[in-house]
Amino acid sequence: MIKRSLYFGNPAYLSRSNEQLIVRLPEVEKNSTLPESFKNKAFTSIAIEDIGIIILDCQQITITQGLLAALLDNNVAVITCADNHLPSGLLLPLAVNSLQNERFRDQLDASQPLRKQLWAQTITVKIENQAALLRAEGHNVDNMMYWAESVRSGDPDNYESRAAAYFWKTIFPPELKFIRDRNGFPPNNLLNYGYAIIRAIVARSLVGSGLLPTFGIHHANKYNAYCLADDIMEPYRAYVDRIVVSIVKTNENYQELTTELKKRFLELPAMDVIIDGERSPLMIATQRSTASLAKCFGGTTRKIMYPTFI
Repeated sequence: MIKRSLYFGNPAYLSRSNEQLIVRLPEVEKNSTLPESFKNKAFTSIAIEDIGIIILDCQQITITQGLLAALLDNNVAVITCADNHLPSGLLLPLAVNSLQNERFRDQLDASQPLRKQLWAQTITVKIENQAALLRAEGHNVDNMMYWAESVRSGDPDNYESRAAAYFWKTIFPPELKFIRDRNGFPPNNLLNYGYAIIRAIVARSLVGSGLLPTFGIHHANKYNAYCLADDIMEPYRAYVDRIVVSIVKTNENYQELTTELKKRFLELPAMDVIIDGERSPLMIATQRSTASLAKCFGGTTRKIMYPTFI
């Protein structure tokens, strides 16, 4: 079952009742011109078990502790946004997998050679997916495919950076003179937002698979609490890139990250991908990726299951 992604961009009271998320709108409840009968019906209820991600993008949202506890019990990723409307925090449950202790030990005991092999697999698929998007946009990708085939354990030749440099130079129109920089000019804002959602989806799946999102196979920044999520999301970035490319091609005004643009990225969890030869929603695919990673750490397989870009 595909979990729902909810976005709240206006003042709201969020609470819990009978395992339902209750949404009340203070702007309606405090409006003295509206009849009481209308106010009493001006709320929405959503089954908590149907929710996968919640994005809180307003500084006037009130959420109860009871609701937060219920969301975490159901492995819901809660994303908070700062004043600039970009994601600034991610709340995940501490324990939702019955084998968590065993999975933690396997993950922490994983050898360096295994981590390097898993990183090489990850980079290979990332480059292949970037190449597939470039090919779909009519660009030559012979160099990208050569780099993907040449990745060695740990990527000591840094093919990831070579591929990234070519990808960002090529994917957008030349007149845009695009430079990928988190703090750079648009459409960097769109990429940042989309990647934050993918990161949350992957982190949620990692926790569900009984893994620690903090300890990565490659990323190791001591200030980063989601190193493993940043590793495993790499092959999934192309799905965000495709949305951003489509927005740029249609000449939409993307200088400001509007609510309408944000809605485009809420489609990510349900987006179709191909994984292990089968069509699957992206959110389900990330669960298969993290479950296969847990098996790699446990020694029952040596390959992470990643999506093929379509």
